[in-house]
Amino acid sequence: MTVERIVFVFAGTFIMLSLALSQYHHIYWLGFTFFIGFNLFQSGFTGFCPLAIILKKLGVPTESQKVNS
Repeated sequence: MTVERIVFVFAGTFIMLSLALSQYHHIYWLGFTFFIGFNLFQSGFTGFCPLAIILKKLGVPTESQKVNS
C-alpha cells in the first residue's frame, strides 16, 4: 500500500467510527468528524498532511515512488 491509500483508509475509518460514536455515545463526536474533514480539505490545498509525513518517515512508498520503481 502507498501513503495516499493509507491516508484515505485512515480518514474513512475514523469518519465512520466518529459517526457511530456520535449516534451511540455522544453527539460531540461529530466535532472529530469535522476535524478529519477539515484536515482533508486543507491538505488538498496545502499538501500538508501529518499522517502522510509520519508514514513517509516510516518508509511507506508514495504513488510516484511506486510507479518509478
